[in-house]
Amino acid sequence: MSTQTADELASETIDQDEAAQLRSPLERFGLSGKALEYGNWIAVAVGIYILITAVNVIGDGFKSATGGQAEELFAFAENPLIALMIGVLATGLIQSSSTTTSIVVGLAAGGLPMEICVPMLMGANIGTTLTSTLVSLGMVRDKESFRRGFAAASVHDMFNLFAVVIFLPLEMLTGILEKSSGWLSEQMAGSDGGIVAVIFGGIGAGVTAVTEPLADLIGMLAEWIPQPWGGILLIFIGIGLILSVINFIGSLLKVVMVGRAKQVLHSAIGRGPITGIFSGMLITIMVQSSSTTTALVVPLAGSGTFSVKQIYPFTLGANIGTTVTALIAAFAFSGVEAQFALQAALVHLLFNLLATALIFGVHFLRVIPLEGAALLGELGAQNKLFVVAWVLGVFVVVPAVLIFLTVVL
Repeated sequence: MSTQTADELASETIDQDEAAQLRSPLERFGLSGKALEYGNWIAVAVGIYILITAVNVIGDGFKSATGGQAEELFAFAENPLIALMIGVLATGLIQSSSTTTSIVVGLAAGGLPMEICVPMLMGANIGTTLTSTLVSLGMVRDKESFRRGFAAASVHDMFNLFAVVIFLPLEMLTGILEKSSGWLSEQMAGSDGGIVAVIFGGIGAGVTAVTEPLADLIGMLAEWIPQPWGGILLIFIGIGLILSVINFIGSLLKVVMVGRAKQVLHSAIGRGPITGIFSGMLITIMVQSSSTTTALVVPLAGSGTFSVKQIYPFTLGANIGTTVTALIAAFAFSGVEAQFALQAALVHLLFNLLATALIFGVHFLRVIPLEGAALLGELGAQNKLFVVAWVLGVFVVVPAVLIFLTVVL
């Protein structure tokens, strides 16, 4: 198959029903043309403002609810495996790693110990892979297409699971992510970080000054409620705002950026794995959604346009690109809180960077997710019940049972 033919097939697959799917929420207000274009970007900016405010609200609510005793209240999650399962289950249920990581950033600023945050963030990486599996289910009627699509989706699962298998024990033994993120956050937001800390602190202080009035206004809603219920209410308000605004931002960015994302995707076809990683990262940053990156490439694997091996680096880039949301969320805070929030965001970034460098950079490790994905693709194509068992087992049942047993026992 020529490169030109592959590009045509890719374009045809991505363009299916695009006009119907990519509609701005602002169109219902009668906007069109340039007014709609400008309105979309203004709405994105407002969405980011609300996102940062919501993370601030979660931090304030968690601090109020725990009364500075977060470590004692989250003692059940001190087991890294349980913290990991919380991240998996939360992300699997809400279908957004950006939401989970933003919440963890707020909790870190509110006092949640970093040794609990780290495995939660790893769990978010696993939970988000459910999206690619759900996308592949659209091909379930065609056995061969589903085999290819499910394998392409599963390579995301396999890589993130393998990354956790390597880095969670390593973190427990050495604290590599906590220590390296702590050092970096000190340089960027600490009192002794020099010019970088001054610049970052200045930006953070400016963002805080703009977003804090709204956060304080929301906080007033819970002032009349005794603690810890007032703080818990704020946490739920913050989570609700994050869920809503991330979906809203995503829908807007799909409208204004998916065309450009497609151009990036097409230009990366056949140009090697490094280009694939950077393209997946860029697409995800552009549309602020690793789910969109997945939705673009997994159907192409199902149609036979791309092989699973070609899809593989795109998904790794999506892992890295999705960490930007947590970094944006870290600007919700200033002072010591900013350092802890930034550290949590950096944990997520470093985990994905180091996992990509190690697993994809070492050949005998690189092929393990591919082989696992190929096996899952074959099993799923042979028996659809296996897919149901995989999805429910990995993303819902096992995490929920482990958490329940830990809390009860």
